Amino acid sequence: MSQIWDREHECMPREELEQLQLERLQATINRAYKNVTCYRNKFKESGILPEDIHSLADLAKLPFTTKDDLRVNYPYGMFAVPLREVVRIHASSGTTGKATVVGYTRNDIKTWSNLVARFMTAAGVTHDDLVQISFGYGLFTGAFGLHYGAETIGASVIPMGAGNTEKQITIMQDYRSTVLVGTPSYALTIADRMEQMGIDPKSLSLRVGLFGGEPWSEGMRRELESRLFISATDNYGLSEVIGPGVAGDCQQKSGMHLYEDAFYPEIIDPQSGALLPPGSVGELVLTTLTKEALPMLRYRTRDITSLDYSPCSCGRTLVRMKKTMGRTDDMLIIKGVNVFPSQIEEVLFAIDGCEPHYQIVVDKKGPMDLLEVDIEVTENIFFDEMKRQRRFLEMVEKKIASTLGVGATVRLVEPGRIPRHEGKAVRVVDKRRSEE
Repeated sequence: MSQIWDREHECMPREELEQLQLERLQATINRAYKNVTCYRNKFKESGILPEDIHSLADLAKLPFTTKDDLRVNYPYGMFAVPLREVVRIHASSGTTGKATVVGYTRNDIKTWSNLVARFMTAAGVTHDDLVQISFGYGLFTGAFGLHYGAETIGASVIPMGAGNTEKQITIMQDYRSTVLVGTPSYALTIADRMEQMGIDPKSLSLRVGLFGGEPWSEGMRRELESRLFISATDNYGLSEVIGPGVAGDCQQKSGMHLYEDAFYPEIIDPQSGALLPPGSVGELVLTTLTKEALPMLRYRTRDITSLDYSPCSCGRTLVRMKKTMGRTDDMLIIKGVNVFPSQIEEVLFAIDGCEPHYQIVVDKKGPMDLLEVDIEVTENIFFDEMKRQRRFLEMVEKKIASTLGVGATVRLVEPGRIPRHEGKAVRVVDKRRSEE
């Protein structure tokens, strides 16, 4: 059995957990109604009062909160405490509109640190580890969340920050880093650079990878584990809810344990908003149960996943969420078919000869959608005779079409041609949007 950071809450019998959730939910709703004008207005428009919430099932009566609510109330309109009680402010990048601003009280920071300590411990991190953080520090929540979680455990933190790949590798060698934190795509970039530098990853002290910030497939996990000789684990969070610390893999790697004592999860149909039964694939909706500065009621994450309530052999009783397939706003609709980049990634990682770097290009010719997948292949395939290269290409196209239910044109490119990124990978270029 793996180590458990907070056995009381991570192994709580479900009856006790649901009672705790209800008590915390009612307190959160009361605080939001009293202190946040946006929520008070939402309740009035829906004809609901806080005292109407008698059970966890009653939560479905409440309206959703969306990113637009945070943008309309920019910067501090969704805060439930005076600004003098806020000790930390973070924000989203704002790449798809005005940034969403999030705040933390001193108690929120303590809660956040302990939630991150949970998934780091579940992944195998201990106070003896040296944790190298390759997320960018700044308004982004990822670096600080993992930083304080590691310090809470008692591990040594190396706040390297993003980029400067060769220096990252030198630090790993010289400081004997045992844990790598970052996006999975950047970890792959590090593995590529090591290979180019002739460095044997077995010569490093790395043993655990904590990767998040973007959807990634089981194929990517296998690639990272085989190339860096680590245990690669997934974790999940989003700044509007707390940052990293919502859920994380244990060493069984059979779904991320979602910390239900701090967040109440629901799965809805992303189109209709209807609540879906347990086990269904849909959009994750989260309600915070312990946040003071920025309570979120039924926040639509836009992330597509499913929840598994069956017991885990690690001993934790918490529900497990599957790896996110992607976001509803990242989903591509090609000829009426819903396509997620992670589906294509899973196909490519299963094909011998495909390098773990790809880019999806979507365009339009008249009324027709065109899907192209550019993939790096090993040199022996790229420079192979045309007949064999063509057979390989047709095999990849057939497997993608079989998985997606829609055809794609595959273009083989030589190693190193797909752009590398220090943060989140740019997997999709949708030329249709630029023409709108």
